[in-house]
Amino acid sequence: LAVMLHGAGRTSAEWMQAPLLPVFDDHGVIVLSPDSTYTTWDLTHGGFGPDVVNIDALLGATFRKCNVDPAQVALGGFSDGASYALSLGLHNGDLLTHLIALSPGILAPATLRGRPRIFIAHGRQDTVLPIDLTSRAFVPELRQEGYDVTYEEFDGVHAIYIAILEDALLWFHALA
Repeated sequence: LAVMLHGAGRTSAEWMQAPLLPVFDDHGVIVLSPDSTYTTWDLTHGGFGPDVVNIDALLGATFRKCNVDPAQVALGGFSDGASYALSLGLHNGDLLTHLIALSPGILAPATLRGRPRIFIAHGRQDTVLPIDLTSRAFVPELRQEGYDVTYEEFDGVHAIYIAILEDALLWFHALA
């Protein structure tokens, strides 16, 4: 199961359409893509709140309807969704096994719990969330805290690339 969070100003449809959805299917991954309560995730509106409640309810429903191995659950996203996935995932690292952050912008966990494995990818030509101010700062911090971080830089701008999503899902399967 991969819970994938959309970027600011976007919706769950970001992950639920071609050409991305077939990538999850090809890897046998159930994808759950909730919508944020606001135009982006609640962390930017004062902290964890209604989005966490919504994600928790959707996870409960998914676990009731699908045969999900709790040791194979990833929380991921793109842009603001990646920032939220990292922050919420590190706060709930005792419950989540894997975090996937594609071009994250901030890292703001309330507390650090558990040791989820982390995949971060970021484009070198990203002008929306410049790599020097974001991923290149986060990765050393996370590694210093003892997290197992796989980091991939690529030539590209602020966008979701199928090849990078493929890399993330291959990483997820290899460790699951």
